[in-house]
Amino acid sequence: MVWEIISKDDLTVVLPILNEKEGVGQVIEELNKFGYRKILVVDGYSSDGSREVAAKVGARVVEQMGKGKTGALITAIRSVKTPYMLVMDGDCTYDPSCIKRMIAHTSGHDEIIGARTEGRQHIPLTNRFGNHLLNWLFRALFAVRLSDVCSGMYLLRTAAARRLDLTTGGFDVEVEIASQFAAERRIAEVPVNYRPRVGVKKLSSFKHGLRIGTTIIRLANAYNPVLLYSGVIAAAVIPAMAILGWALYRRLFWSELRTDYFLMAFMLFLVAAQAVSVATTSILIQRFERRLRGIISGEAHGERS
Repeated sequence: MVWEIISKDDLTVVLPILNEKEGVGQVIEELNKFGYRKILVVDGYSSDGSREVAAKVGARVVEQMGKGKTGALITAIRSVKTPYMLVMDGDCTYDPSCIKRMIAHTSGHDEIIGARTEGRQHIPLTNRFGNHLLNWLFRALFAVRLSDVCSGMYLLRTAAARRLDLTTGGFDVEVEIASQFAAERRIAEVPVNYRPRVGVKKLSSFKHGLRIGTTIIRLANAYNPVLLYSGVIAAAVIPAMAILGWALYRRLFWSELRTDYFLMAFMLFLVAAQAVSVATTSILIQRFERRLRGIISGEAHGERS
């Protein structure tokens, strides 16, 4: 493998913000302290003067297109000119000194997640429990060893980011990005430091946690249907075999014909067959979508060139 060394000039730090007046200026000053000069603030129409604070300390500020954090990221992806972009929250929770760890592992990856392994005590207990469940679900459905798919700090290869198909609208955009790169096995993570939040918390533990969980299942259906439907097939076939075996045993040794057992086993086998059919269709659609996105991305790149 040829190791790719990138400089700070190859990186744009993206701060998606909405009413982060208390923290965004401090984050930008810290980034400047560590030598990161290309800073793009994507503002979601703040009403507290966040844009003015960010511009005053030297950041480039643009207003986002669309709604939610997804709209902010789509705007950033279209605006960034450097080969890499690093997304982090503008509330001082993520430590800019950890960016150098992420830069060191860009080779062979399209996304590097900053896993919040240091300073986890600053994450509320309910959020920590919810993150644990969501990470377990993501690992089970995508078969990747990631510990913090909901992290708000991650580095993206800009060219790969432009191929993303982002359809979510809120805090679940991080798992949507991770799911697409995890399906191609071009994702990794490094530990980063997490600090106390500056400003008002916007994340609702139960509401957003439930939404992220359902999004992970939906994304598994779209980007990793084999593993998802393998679980469905196993959940249907194993009990079906057990029920069928018990029904045959009673028929052979007790001369008892239990048609209800045979019918139950047949229904479970039917569910498994349907799961196989849906999985096969999903795989074909997924391959077609990837090829189509590659063609569109290539044509768009040719037009820009």
